Amino acid sequence: MKTSFIRRLWALFSAYIVGIYASGINRFHICGIENIPQTGGVLIASNHISGYETIFLPWAILRSFPLQMLWAPAKEELFRNPLLGAIFRSWGAFPVRRGRDLKAGKHLGKLLETEKVMLFPEGTRHKDGQLGKGNRGVGKLIYDHRPVVIPTALSGLNHWKFPGFAQQARVSFGAPLNFDDLFALENCKETHIAIVERVMAAIAEQLPTEQNLERSA
Repeated sequence: MKTSFIRRLWALFSAYIVGIYASGINRFHICGIENIPQTGGVLIASNHISGYETIFLPWAILRSFPLQMLWAPAKEELFRNPLLGAIFRSWGAFPVRRGRDLKAGKHLGKLLETEKVMLFPEGTRHKDGQLGKGNRGVGKLIYDHRPVVIPTALSGLNHWKFPGFAQQARVSFGAPLNFDDLFALENCKETHIAIVERVMAAIAEQLPTEQNLERSA
């Protein structure tokens, strides 16, 4: 996927501006970045607890992988404002219509073959910080395109206020998941569900202990 050098440079610059607020003025800690491959198709599969992560995750990736993009599907409403739309696009976001957007789905699949992509398998935000169920469509994407999947756990961001100072939060990038046993199974709904459940379980293991306990209760 070719992207202009100017766009990549702007994405890097804007990510560092975000980083000043996230990790300079506040305390957004980044762990496990060494688990993310330098090249190839990579899926950053994260829980979704705050609007902050749509800009903080790109910062976490771009600070270690300069001039690479972190692509992400985003609801089309975010692009209605021309200025905000241009900013989101510069970071690798692209609009997706509600319901089944076949064009966006094909674009996402193509990206997963060679690029870094950010997805929230829950499909919706959980402001209470609790981990919801994963969407089986994410399991199908993984089955069809076989990217390296990095389970990613965010905590603390759902309590942040803007503007704020010295607020604490954390992102943890886990080790790549192995799906060889599931890839050997039939391409069907049950297999897709098993894949996304493995992703969600790996995310849960990295969350603070109290959140794991509440999820299993």
